[in-house]
Amino acid sequence: MILVTGGAGFIGSNFVLDWLAQSDEPVINLDKLTYAGNLENLISLQNDSRHIFVQGDICDFELVSDLLKKYQPRAIIHFAAESHVDRSILDSSEFMQTNVNGTFTLLESARKYWITLDEDRKQAFRFHHVSTDEVYGSLEPTDLPFTETNLYQPNSPYSASKAASDHLVRAWYHTYGLPVTTSNCSNNYGSYHFPEKLIPLIITNALAGKSLPIYGDGQQIRDWLYVTDHCCAIRQILEVGKIGEVYNVGGWNEKANIDIVNIILKILDELKPDSQGGYSRLITYVTDRLGHDRRYAINARKIERELGWKPAETFETGIRKTVKWYLANQVWVANVIRNKS
Repeated sequence: MILVTGGAGFIGSNFVLDWLAQSDEPVINLDKLTYAGNLENLISLQNDSRHIFVQGDICDFELVSDLLKKYQPRAIIHFAAESHVDRSILDSSEFMQTNVNGTFTLLESARKYWITLDEDRKQAFRFHHVSTDEVYGSLEPTDLPFTETNLYQPNSPYSASKAASDHLVRAWYHTYGLPVTTSNCSNNYGSYHFPEKLIPLIITNALAGKSLPIYGDGQQIRDWLYVTDHCCAIRQILEVGKIGEVYNVGGWNEKANIDIVNIILKILDELKPDSQGGYSRLITYVTDRLGHDRRYAINARKIERELGWKPAETFETGIRKTVKWYLANQVWVANVIRNKS
C-alpha cells in the first residue's frame, strides 16, 4: 500500500489513476480538497476498494500519523502543494503553510513511523517528494538547461516555498537517514488540469469566446512535460531510484508561451472551428507578471542514464491528446469553473 498526498489535484489524480490502471496495490489518497482538488478527477474509482480517499490537511500531524499507523504504507508520494505563482504573489501565506509546514509535518510523521518498522520494511520504505524546476530560478537564452547540481535561486513566493520544502527533505535524509528521493519537474500539461494554468486556460477561454491573456511579449520559455510521462518517471524513481538522490524530470520541449498558444489554437481551428474567423482573434497581451522568470529548461539526462526513463510523448502528440480531452470533457470543465466561482 502507498500513501499519496494531493491525489485529487492535477498531477496527483493522474498519478493515482495511472497507478491503479497498472497495479492492484492500494492507494491511500490524502487531499484537503482546496479549490484545485477535485473528486470528479477520480470518479472512475468511486467503487474501487483499492482507492481509499481521506479528506484532510497534510499539516495535521495527528491525522497523518494515524493514517501511517493504520495503513502501514511502504511509500509516501508527496504531491500536495499550492502551486499557482500568481496566487502566491497576491497572498503567500497558504504557500508557506502547505508547502513548507505541510512538508515538515509529513517528514516528521514519516520519520516517527519509519523508525518503528522492522529492518526489512525500514529498508524498503520510501518518501518521494515532488518538486519543481522553478526552484533553480531563471535562465538566460544561451544558458544550459538546469541540472540537479544547479544552485537554488527561487524568484517567487511559490518557488521559494518549494525550495524550502526541498531543503527540508534533504535535511531529513542527511540528519535522520529517512529514505527520501526528490524529483524536480518542468511544466506539466494534460487531462484534469485546473483551468487557471496556461494550457487549460487557453483551451477553455477560446471555446468560450473569451480573451486569451498573454503576459508581456509572450516570449517566456518553458519546458513542457506530459503528465502521464511524469507519472511514469515517479514510478521509476520509486522502483529503482537511489536514496537521497534528486532527479530532474523534463519533456525536452522548450517553447515560448505565445508559441504554445498558437499551437493550441491551430488544433482547435482544425477540430472545432471558430465561426468568427479563427481563435487567434482572441489573443490579448496584458501586463507581465511581477518577477516573471524568463526561461526554464530541464536537463533530464540523469534519470534517463541512471533509471532508464525518458518521455514517451512529444509536445505535438501530447498537446493534441490534451486538446481532445478538454473537448470531450466539457462537463468537467464547466463544473470546475462553477465550483471555483
